Amino acid sequence: MNPLEGKVAIVTGAARLRGIGRATAVALAEMGADIVVTGTVRDPATFPEDEKSSGWRGVESTAAQVRKLGRRCLPLTADASSGDDARRVASEALAEFNRIDILVNNAALARGADRVPLTELSEDLWRRVLDVKLTGSFLMCRAVLPTLIGQGQGGSIVNVSSIAGKRGSPNTAAYCAANAGLQGFTQALAMEVAPHRIRVNAVCPGLTATSRMDGLSKEHWDAFVRENVPLGRAAEDYELGRFMAWLCGPDAAYLTGQSINFDGGVVMW
Repeated sequence: MNPLEGKVAIVTGAARLRGIGRATAVALAEMGADIVVTGTVRDPATFPEDEKSSGWRGVESTAAQVRKLGRRCLPLTADASSGDDARRVASEALAEFNRIDILVNNAALARGADRVPLTELSEDLWRRVLDVKLTGSFLMCRAVLPTLIGQGQGGSIVNVSSIAGKRGSPNTAAYCAANAGLQGFTQALAMEVAPHRIRVNAVCPGLTATSRMDGLSKEHWDAFVRENVPLGRAAEDYELGRFMAWLCGPDAAYLTGQSINFDGGVVMW
């Protein structure tokens, strides 16, 4: 009934109401895990209307949803691109729960400012996109792996990538590069830690109905779905969350080193 009972999961980038990180934290809790969630501090004035109307409080509200399921949850503010913060998250997780079994690297830079032609993309923004998505995943993996290896009980790491790492598109150079790099990182690390029964996979979402996409007009959204998504709709955050929780569980015990598309058929390889 609770295949992750007694397990502890860290989920980064879990501060948004409509977000893959929050949905994954909830799904892991539904499977029995206790959770550590991380996120950055956002100005409440910039919150989407549904977050404002609900009194959303970032990772604190995600933690409240987890606790309603009867699981323990530790919310932490952290910068995914900071090695010091990665070490602190791992340390505080151990202090609170005395173990770590699962890591979901979901943190990413907000969509928007980087979606420009390459000649208009600043070096600072290029580096920031890669620092949060790719380097951030490396830093968190490096911080938790000594515990996963030392426990001697295996474990699961899921890196949230994107189909943009498999198929490029105009004005997305930094994002595509970060996600392609994350898939290569996933394969290399999966080979490295397989002798310890630690599995490492990437999930590659396509169009997903999260607050990251709020800047798109309904007309743009509908046209993109109509022209590009064979299943004719965007994914919902809870669908991705449940899939990633399953990927961390015993039924996926023979899966490692994979970059799995979750995109309604947009990329079929």
